[in-house]
Amino acid sequence: MARPDPRPQRRAQGELETQVLTVLHTADVPVTAAWVQERLDADLAYTTVMTVLIRLLEKQAVTRVREGRSFVWSPAADEAGLAALKMHKVLDRERDRKAVLASFITALPKGDEQLLRDLLDQAADESAD
Repeated sequence: MARPDPRPQRRAQGELETQVLTVLHTADVPVTAAWVQERLDADLAYTTVMTVLIRLLEKQAVTRVREGRSFVWSPAADEAGLAALKMHKVLDRERDRKAVLASFITALPKGDEQLLRDLLDQAADESAD
């Protein structure tokens, strides 16, 4: 009879960062790493939370401000802005941006494709002014 594996399951790449960002988005004001740690659904060490926050800072997904002897943390953008940041980072890792964008556009549902066209037209009009 096989025994269950006592080791905890590994999280998917980026899952902990997503959880931390989700917690930050629930705050109305900048918060400490300890505040984030208390609200995560995992039993994580403070140092782990700090490591995740620093990685998010390096990715420009969060900001921090010194308050007393520690820092308070905030998301750098709303959820739509963070999704856009992720999309930029994916594009930046690819050699053929045109192929990636073309593939993305052709896979969009018809309504989203039209929305993208409208937004591109709007952006072009705004840059012409």
